[in-house]
Amino acid sequence: MKRLLVAGAALGALMLPAAALAHDGSGHDHACLDEACTMVSLIQDADPAQPGWQGVETPRYGTWGFDLAGRDTSVAPGDDFFRYANGAAVDALQIPSDRTSYGSFAMLRELSDNRIKAMIDGLVARDDLTAGSDEAKVADAYRSYMDEARIEALDAQPLQPYLEAIRAADTHEKMAVYMGTTQGRYGSSIFGTGITIDQKQPTRYVATTGQGGLGLPNRDYYLDARYADKKEKYEAYIARMLEMIGWDDPAGSAEAVLAFENRIAEAHWTPIENRNRDRTYNEYTPARLAEAAPGFDFAGYLNAAGLGSIERLIVRQDTAMPKIAAIYAETPMSVIQAWQAFHTVDDAASRLSRRFSDAQWEFRSRDLSGQPEQRARDKRGVSFAEGALGEAMGRMYVAEYFPPESKAKMEELVANLRRALSHRIDNLSWMGDETQAAAQEKLEKFTVKIGYPNKWRDYSGLEIRPDDLFGNAERIGLFNWRFQLNRMNGPVDKDEWGMTPQTVNAYYNSANNEIVFPAAILQPPFFDPDADPAINYGGIGGVIGHEIGHGFDDQGSKSDGDGVLRNWWTPEDKANFEALTVRLGAQYDQFEVLPGYHVQGGLTMGENIGDAAGVAVGLDAYHLSLNGQAAPVLDGLTGDQRFFLGWAQVWQSKYRDEALKQQVATDPHSPAVFRVIGPLRNVDAWYDAFDVQPGAAYYLPPEQRVRIW
Repeated sequence: MKRLLVAGAALGALMLPAAALAHDGSGHDHACLDEACTMVSLIQDADPAQPGWQGVETPRYGTWGFDLAGRDTSVAPGDDFFRYANGAAVDALQIPSDRTSYGSFAMLRELSDNRIKAMIDGLVARDDLTAGSDEAKVADAYRSYMDEARIEALDAQPLQPYLEAIRAADTHEKMAVYMGTTQGRYGSSIFGTGITIDQKQPTRYVATTGQGGLGLPNRDYYLDARYADKKEKYEAYIARMLEMIGWDDPAGSAEAVLAFENRIAEAHWTPIENRNRDRTYNEYTPARLAEAAPGFDFAGYLNAAGLGSIERLIVRQDTAMPKIAAIYAETPMSVIQAWQAFHTVDDAASRLSRRFSDAQWEFRSRDLSGQPEQRARDKRGVSFAEGALGEAMGRMYVAEYFPPESKAKMEELVANLRRALSHRIDNLSWMGDETQAAAQEKLEKFTVKIGYPNKWRDYSGLEIRPDDLFGNAERIGLFNWRFQLNRMNGPVDKDEWGMTPQTVNAYYNSANNEIVFPAAILQPPFFDPDADPAINYGGIGGVIGHEIGHGFDDQGSKSDGDGVLRNWWTPEDKANFEALTVRLGAQYDQFEVLPGYHVQGGLTMGENIGDAAGVAVGLDAYHLSLNGQAAPVLDGLTGDQRFFLGWAQVWQSKYRDEALKQQVATDPHSPAVFRVIGPLRNVDAWYDAFDVQPGAAYYLPPEQRVRIW
């Protein structure tokens, strides 16, 4: 379905999926802490003949939380700490054929999916569910996805009202109005519009809009010669979809559609430019926007979207909007209609017959990301039902799988992390007293959410039918869009969560100044109440520190303790901070993941700062937890060594090459290997713990180490 533009606040998540992962056939449609999710071989109950996690039991690592057998001790820690800590485990790891990567995150997600699947199977088997209850809706959503006979019989029939409406939108003004109606429905727009928390007035919501119109992951796929083969396959995919819906001249139309999108891509801001929260907050009235970007009927568009009465909105890429509107006005209607028809069928494909869903998977997952096989239909059905009523499933998940003691221990960890960061802020050599005081105030005002929300989403207004997959998806989209519209004039709901409890991830939201840790991530290798504390501080402690660090990264640091986007830095301290980030970005620019494909230090800056903060603050918090006592030595490993191994174990992973290429182009997270190496080579204690000396591959002289937080 049409997805909302997320623009209202800096949201630092542990991992974000590549753009193609928004489709059913290629993975989960949620943000994530690591860019491509990961895990290794010592999970119990895994069937060696069937790669992947098969059970519903919590994984265990070694005897005290770390898999000693997963190391590759033939590699010196300073030459490649990722392999030193994880090499044997990663070598043994098989990427399942329906995935583009695999490791710690993916296996825990699979565990979560298996638990959700077991719950859904139980609901489907019952005949005593109350009609209209959340449980009945979950079961019916799953049934509708699994009713292949009806889906095949309908084939493209559900699309026909859409295609007729597209053909009727035969002027630029009519199509602008039509684009507004796609909010919550199948189809697309050349501008992405949503409703988010106002970054400068975070007690209320505001409408936002910005650049859109592309079908490839981002502008680089149109303009960078390295992705020319993907662009060629995309044109063939457009033609294939248009042919299947009976569109006139599918090959010629596909060529014109691609040329149209290529012009839009040239107008788009780069991914790095899009990160700048100062540049992406531009307040407009609808009238001023229409005047600034003539050629597109913004009044008709906003009115059709249900936003006709708004007095102000935030325009993200303000200099791109006039260019895109002009391109739209100059493009023949036959091309724009073909463009809309393609994006409509592409959006709907996973809810249509197999010929459509297979074609979408073949391009978006196999060709773009290198996924050899499509996920089994029952797995996709679980994702659909869980995505439709995520908090209803979350309520059931928490009741069965989240023990209260886990929440209590997490609260203790968070308290130690906050103490550690507070101490570090007070001792920063590059920051003056005035800014230190403001940073301490922000830290003091952090909100921490652990496990699950205090109140659950109300799904009573959502209609789900057991025999109408296409309609269910549309009703879900409209239900969610109306939910957004209905809160426009109300206060911000500070209890709301941006992730469900069964999500293996965590995030920081700058507008609420909050860090959020869903229940499903509070499991090994991140958190194990029975593990050695050093492992927990290296795992979930590093994650907590990472999310707190987002509040002080290059973008999160632009909001104060109340979530207001404003400068609370002195000019000198801001200059010192920016100089440190430039040095850190230069380090990451040097990391090559595949020949010719480097990490983009500017794109990954926020996550890299978060990782650096996570390690530094997590280590200090571990030391605080010892209460002045010496850390025990376990299996010949000191407490500090175990801490660093715990951090590395979290990022165990393996990727397909195409997925890595997509990641470095689109993802604000560095690949897993450099989420281990990148921060550690800047931590003095890591050198001491493993006796890393000059001459090691990743050795940095003390004066070149970047110490921000």
